[in-house]
Amino acid sequence: MNFNDIKIVPIKGDASFRKFYRKRNKAKSTIIVYANKEKEKNLLIYDAINKLLIKHKITAPKLINQNYKENYIEIEDFGNTSIFNKLKKTKIKQVHLLKKVISLLIKIQKIKQKQTETFSKKKYKIKNYSKKKLLMEANLFIQWYIPKVIQKKNRKILTKTLKVIFIKLLSKLKNTNSTFVHRDFHVSNLMEYKNKIAVLDSQDALYGNIAYDPASLIDDVRYKTSKRLKEKIYNQFVKSKKNNLINFKNDFEILSVLRNLKIIGIFTRLSVRDKKSNYLKLIPHAWKLIELRINKNENFKELKFILDKYFSKKIRKLK
Repeated sequence: MNFNDIKIVPIKGDASFRKFYRKRNKAKSTIIVYANKEKEKNLLIYDAINKLLIKHKITAPKLINQNYKENYIEIEDFGNTSIFNKLKKTKIKQVHLLKKVISLLIKIQKIKQKQTETFSKKKYKIKNYSKKKLLMEANLFIQWYIPKVIQKKNRKILTKTLKVIFIKLLSKLKNTNSTFVHRDFHVSNLMEYKNKIAVLDSQDALYGNIAYDPASLIDDVRYKTSKRLKEKIYNQFVKSKKNNLINFKNDFEILSVLRNLKIIGIFTRLSVRDKKSNYLKLIPHAWKLIELRINKNENFKELKFILDKYFSKKIRKLK
């Protein structure tokens, strides 16, 4: 990339293939998103989803400029104050701030439009979050984590058993794929900007289960919250939805467990394949979140038995 004489400052990246830069001049600053892998998702689709969010009065990054051939887009800069950082600094106001986040999520879930447009002027239709896709994601736990922590002689039977259990759990989901799902809705992807909460990283959005994003927010592996606070935020969401929730608790718990198993797989892959070992430190908390949801829940009887048999407390604490 050639940015001429403009000052470019690298920004800490995330778990994707993207690189981020802050472009500064005297008048303003913007963000450069660079992606030479998975370009369509990280550049074209990201902007298309942002356009849809903005159309529905959600604060998301506007496109300033694009050079798809050179693998980058330039978008609005929302600064450095993430909701994650805000919560860490203002613990007294946690509930108040998280209630604002819930209000934002409910607003996002009201979006029904499935078709938007990329900056290349092509139509893009948001797909459904199929059970096949959810299963593929849960299987990341099997593909990456099991080879790292389980003895070779036990891997085959464990893999076969878990695949069957995952399919059974997915068959117990009750709600349809009728809700806009961000798919990575947590406080690190939300920014405080001009007295509003802005949404980042929406490129993976699909139409799926109403419980997925609340599970992502409440059982967030990065931001540790007490069981009491989780219950408060959960109840706030349920209360805000009034009588429009059927089988929500059932789906919330299943999706939370499968998501955190997926996350353990992803963080292991980041370490093994991409040499990003800093994510491993989050795995013990992912296990705690799984334990929180599977204990005393008949849906998880088989899963709990298998996890307790093969994944000792010692293994679960490994970083």
